[in-house]
Amino acid sequence: MSKETSAQAYARLADVMRALRDPADGCPWDIEQDFASIAPYTIEEAYEVADAIARGDMADLKGELGDLLLQVIYHSQMAAEAGHFTLADVTSAIADKMVRRHPHVFGNASVADANAQTAAWEDQKASERGDQGTLAGVALGLPALMRAQKLQRRAARVGFDWPDASGPRAKIDEELAEVETADDASRAGEVGDLLFAVVNYARHLGIDAEEALRAANAKFERRFNAVEAIADKSLSNMNIDALEALWQQVKASER
Repeated sequence: MSKETSAQAYARLADVMRALRDPADGCPWDIEQDFASIAPYTIEEAYEVADAIARGDMADLKGELGDLLLQVIYHSQMAAEAGHFTLADVTSAIADKMVRRHPHVFGNASVADANAQTAAWEDQKASERGDQGTLAGVALGLPALMRAQKLQRRAARVGFDWPDASGPRAKIDEELAEVETADDASRAGEVGDLLFAVVNYARHLGIDAEEALRAANAKFERRFNAVEAIADKSLSNMNIDALEALWQQVKASER
């Protein structure tokens, strides 16, 4: 455990970033960066945090959280250099937001349970958006499945939603038929509509589509690696029947 206090460690990291960005004595690479060039690293670090959590690797999580925190410091330092806002503005603003959105903790309001708190949170967010529109503020940079879910939930809050899962389930069949009859110019758009319908169906089933697909990716990767491990020759030299037999063998071994 560090002997520094949280405030001391936080201040030292901010000092490190200021030194890295110093025009005279800083790191040439860090000096050249801007918001757009750093943004992909920010997204990547957030996913690496999620990966460490999924693996239950606390040592790795500590490091990945540090990498993600560095991204916040980096963007804040660049903003301060341009005169937009400071790191103190960032931390103060999020503290204010948390207090404002938790009146049951910092005020006199009360909530019955976590579901009620979630509803209250969304109501507060809607109030803060004002008249910008129901879908305002759903970040364009989100993964497509995650953004689809957020758009659908927002629309559902004002009644734009199927009453039950049968609606989006039927929509999947409708969109699949349109994919099958689409010409080359429109097929990609129809596949997008199909994916959107699948996300909607998952949402009605209470399933997070992003998490479900992440789990499916991991399962495919695990099984494919197992197929490669037990194959007695290169997979490219095997026909589809042999590959399917190996795949079913791996699936059976997991039961």
